[in-house]
Amino acid sequence: MLLASAMFAIMGSFVKLGTEHGASLPQVVLFRGLPSVVLLLIWARAARQSIVPTSWRLHIWRNVSGVTSMWLGFFALSHLPLATATSLNYTAPLFIACWMLGWGGSQRDPVRIAAVAMGFLGVIAVLRPSINGDQWLAALLGLGAGAMSAIAMMQIRQLGRIGEPEWRTVLFFSVAVCVSSGVGLGFEGWGTSDWTGYGSLLGVGVAGLFGQLAMTRAFGLGSALLTAALQYSTIIFAALIGMGFWGDRLDGLAWAGVALIISAGLLSVWRTMRESRAKPA
Repeated sequence: MLLASAMFAIMGSFVKLGTEHGASLPQVVLFRGLPSVVLLLIWARAARQSIVPTSWRLHIWRNVSGVTSMWLGFFALSHLPLATATSLNYTAPLFIACWMLGWGGSQRDPVRIAAVAMGFLGVIAVLRPSINGDQWLAALLGLGAGAMSAIAMMQIRQLGRIGEPEWRTVLFFSVAVCVSSGVGLGFEGWGTSDWTGYGSLLGVGVAGLFGQLAMTRAFGLGSALLTAALQYSTIIFAALIGMGFWGDRLDGLAWAGVALIISAGLLSVWRTMRESRAKPA
């Protein structure tokens, strides 16, 4: 999971670098999905695996929410400091906790209330010192990415419960990503990337693919709680990359906000995992 977190932070830096060198957002999305489609189709063909999904409905909802989250998250990454955008993209557990509070019935509890309060205090602390007047739209879209990612996570959980293999879920998601990029390219055009831009686009695809594979293996073989906790190291990796390559500097209030977001996410994940283990099989 630490490798996956590092890869996703590197992917985010390539998204930012590519858009700075003329790559359009649809190009970035295309290069994020295309390597996964090609390699997974080759593997499925060689292994004689069926690509027919178990549930079209769950895949549609997972892909609509996941693709929307990706577009919003990439827009935020291209317009905000790397650590700020990454922090907003990782607010999904807070939105899941909000959903539990509103519609969870017996799952309403003080722990989730504390997690939601901590998380959104953290968001405010990150935004106030880090966002300029012309960046608020990107910040709101970054929060939207976290909300849509929460919906995607719940659909992935349902797909796992009905026995859908992870590779097929990733394949259909990657196909949806490529289709959405084609629509975007029709409206926005190919972009004006230079060689650095194209190198960055390649980096988006390679880092994203390795991150996805490493994360899938981590969740499949490791402790679910530890793996979910370690994914927040992406924010730390992104902060270090942002400071090293873009000269981003977060003040004390912003760092406190990052710590609150991570703590709230961990608290929410711990509570969810504990309840899952307590339920009878």
